[in-house]
Amino acid sequence: MSRNRLLLLIGLPLLLAGFFYWQATKGLPSEAELASFTPALPSTVRDVNGEIVTAYTRERRIFVPYAELPPRLVQAYVSAEDKGFFEHDGIDWLGIVRAAFTNVGSLFSDKRPVGASTITQQVAKSLVGNEVSLWRKIREAILARRLEGALSKQQILEIYLNQIFLGRNAYGVEAAAQAYFGKSVEQLDLAQMAYLAILPKAPSTYDPVRRRDRALGRRDYVLTQMAANGHISAAERAAAAASPLDAIPNRALPRPRDDYFIEDVRRTLIGQFGEAQENGPNSVYGGGLWIRTSLDPVMQAAAEQAMRDGMTRYEAGRAWRGPVKQIDIGANDSAKDSGAWPGRLSGTQVALGYAQWVKAVVLAKQGNDSTIGFTDGRTETLYGRNAAGPYRATQRSAAQVLRPGDVIVVTRTGAGWALRQPPEVSGGMVVEEVATGRVRAMVGGFDARAQAFNRATQANRQPGSTFKPIVYATAMDNGFTPASIVVDGSYCVFQTRQLGTKCFRNFNNMRAAGPQTLRWGLEQSRNLMTVRIADATGMDRIVAQARALGIGEYQPVLSIALGAGETTVMKLTNAYAQIFNQGRKLQPGLIDYVQDRSGKIIWRRDNRGCPRCNAPAWNGEAMPRPQGRIEQAMDARTAYQILHLMEGVIQRGTGTALLPLNRPLAGKTGTTNGPRDVWFVGGTQDIVAGLYLGYDQPRGMGGYAQGGTLAAPIWRQWGQVALKDWPTLPFAIPAGVRMVRIDRRSGKRVFGVWPDPGYKPAVIWEAFKPDSEPRRINRARDVFDRRSAGPIRSDAEFLESEGGIY
Repeated sequence: MSRNRLLLLIGLPLLLAGFFYWQATKGLPSEAELASFTPALPSTVRDVNGEIVTAYTRERRIFVPYAELPPRLVQAYVSAEDKGFFEHDGIDWLGIVRAAFTNVGSLFSDKRPVGASTITQQVAKSLVGNEVSLWRKIREAILARRLEGALSKQQILEIYLNQIFLGRNAYGVEAAAQAYFGKSVEQLDLAQMAYLAILPKAPSTYDPVRRRDRALGRRDYVLTQMAANGHISAAERAAAAASPLDAIPNRALPRPRDDYFIEDVRRTLIGQFGEAQENGPNSVYGGGLWIRTSLDPVMQAAAEQAMRDGMTRYEAGRAWRGPVKQIDIGANDSAKDSGAWPGRLSGTQVALGYAQWVKAVVLAKQGNDSTIGFTDGRTETLYGRNAAGPYRATQRSAAQVLRPGDVIVVTRTGAGWALRQPPEVSGGMVVEEVATGRVRAMVGGFDARAQAFNRATQANRQPGSTFKPIVYATAMDNGFTPASIVVDGSYCVFQTRQLGTKCFRNFNNMRAAGPQTLRWGLEQSRNLMTVRIADATGMDRIVAQARALGIGEYQPVLSIALGAGETTVMKLTNAYAQIFNQGRKLQPGLIDYVQDRSGKIIWRRDNRGCPRCNAPAWNGEAMPRPQGRIEQAMDARTAYQILHLMEGVIQRGTGTALLPLNRPLAGKTGTTNGPRDVWFVGGTQDIVAGLYLGYDQPRGMGGYAQGGTLAAPIWRQWGQVALKDWPTLPFAIPAGVRMVRIDRRSGKRVFGVWPDPGYKPAVIWEAFKPDSEPRRINRARDVFDRRSAGPIRSDAEFLESEGGIY
C-alpha cells in the first residue's frame, strides 16, 4: 500500500470526525460561559417605600443557593433521577447501552424512545432543546462533559434544582414547594420532598389530585431508593410512605399588577436591558433584577380612584350605549347549553376599572329579565327593574335590548345585579415630586388591563389655558409685572391676504372687562388679555420658553398662546414642577435605580457624585451637596412670580374648587375649544399633579364642561387622600424677590393698609423683581391691628407681628 493511500485512509476519517465534531459543537456554550451560567429569574419591582409591588415573570421560579437546599431534598432527587451522580463524569454509559437495547426492541412501535440522561445531561438538555433526535443527544452529551469540566457537582445540582420544570408552571424546587404545598423547601417533610422528586419526568402523570394513586406509588419508589442508598432508615421510609399526599389546590400564577405606572416601567426596562434571557444577563424576564421605583402607593391608588370616579361621574345620566361586545354562547340560547362560553368570556377584554365591576354574558331572556353567566361558569339573574342602572332611559330600556351573547358589565347592589358601562371619556394624570422630578403616580386611562394606550405619556392633546402661565412668565421676563395694566378688550390681527383678519374671543364669549392687571387676567383666564400680552411679548420668546421647559416645539403663532399646540400630561406636569422648583430644570423619571440579581447597582437615575454624603457624622462644616451644575429653565424670580399668580387662581379665580383642601396651593385650569378637553395642573411646595379629561377621538364634551368644574374636582378628590399626611408648607420665595403691598384691582402700591385674608381682599402682597414695583404711592390712613394696642407704623413691625409673609 502506497504512502499516499495510507495517509488518505487515516486522514479522511480524522477529517470527517473533526467536521462532525465541529458541527455538533457549533453554537454550544463554552466552558467559560457555562461557569457563569445563571437560571432565568423574575425581576422584582419595589415602590418608593421599598415594598414589593409586582414581578415581571413568565415562569414561577424562586432561586435557592445550593447551601440553603435541605440535604434530604438533594438526596431524594439524586435517588430518583441519578443515583451515581457524584461518581460519573456526566454521562451514564451503562445506562445508554440499556436504553439502546430497549429502543431497538420498540423500533417498530409507536412508543417514545427512552433515554438514559444523567442530571448533568438534563441540565445540558435545558440548554440545547427538547428535540427527540440522535443529533440532539450527541450535542447534549458533549455539553454534559463541558459542564462537568466547568462546574462542581454542587453547582450542577444548584442549576438543576432551580431550573427543572415541575408542573403547575413551577420552575425549580422552591417554586414547586410553594405551588404544591404552600411552603418553602426548608419547611417540607420527607414525604413531600420525595413527591417533588418524582416530578421531573412527567409532572402531569403524577398530578396529586387527578393521578393520586400513581403519584403515591412513584413517591414510595423514591423513598425505597433513598433507604436503599442509605440516606434514610427503614423506619423513616415507612413513616413517610404512610403520610397522605396533602397537596394544595393548583393556584394560577399571580398576574403582574395592572396599572399604567408599572407598564411604563416595564417598557423602559425592556428598552434599556432587553426582554428575554437571550437579550443579555440583565433582561427583564430572566435577569432577576431588583427595580426601585418612585411609585407612591397611596398617591397611585388615590389617582386611580379619583380619575375613575371623575370619568363615571361625567358619564352618569347618559343613555346606555349597549353591550361591550358579542360572543358565541353555544348552539342555542339556553343557560343549560354552556358550550365554551366561560372561556370565551374570560378571553374578552373589557375595561372594568373598579374591583366591584365584573363582566358577564347574557345567556337567555325571560321577558325583561336576563340570565347572565360569569367567567367561572356561574349563572345569575339580571332583573329588568335593575337593568337601567344609573343611565338615562331611552325608547326601550336596557332590559329590552339585551340579547343572548351580549357581553355586559355588572355590579352587585342591594337589589341584585345592576348594569354598568365603561365610560367613553378618558384621560390621564401624572403626579411629580417638585424637588427631584420623580413621578409618584401615573394614570393613563380607565383600566390598564383593557386599554394599553397610556394617555399620560402617549396622548398629545391641546392644553388650552394651562399654557397661559408660560405666556405670562415670558411677559414678566420682558418688561411686564404682575401689576401691569392690560386691556381686556377686542383684539384682531391681520394674518394673510387669504386668511384675512383673525379676531379673538374670551372663553364662552365672555364680555370684555377693560383695563385689568396681569394677575386678574390669569386668575380669570382671559383670552383677550393673554393674546394681547403674547403679541406684545413676542411669540418667538414664548415658544422658546415652552421649549426650555420641555412642553413642545411650536410655531410662533398667536393661537399657541391660548394652548393650541399639543403636548402630553407628563410634559406639562413636568413644566409646572420646574416652575414650582424655582425654575430649575427637571427630568421626570419613574425608576430610581436598578440592581442585578446579586444586588449590584447597574443603573441609577441620579448619577451625581456627593462627596462626604455618607460620612458617619457631621463634622460641623458646610453640609455636603450633590455635585453638578443646576440648569435653570426659567429665572427663579419669574418662576415665583407666576407661582404667586397661580395661587390667586385657587384663591379667587377659576380653581376655587380646591379651596376645601385648606393649604397653600397654586395651579391653573384649562379648557380647549369645543370644549374637547378639560385640564387642571397644580400643586404644593412639594408635589405637582396634572390631569386632563377628554375623548380619545376629540369631540365636544358639552358646553358646561370646564377645567374648573370637571378636572379641578378630580384633583381635589385626589388631594384629600394623597396630601393628607404631607406637611402644610408655604411656597418658598427665592432671593431677589420683593414682596410689596398693592391694590389688587388697580395694581397701585399702597402703604398703611394690610392684606386681608378674606376671599377677595382689596390689598394683597405681590411679588416683584427689584426696581420693578409700582412707584405711584397711594397713601391710606393708618389702620389698627386688631391684635395690637396701636397703629402699625412700618412694614418691619407688621412682618414681625405676623411671623413673616405667608
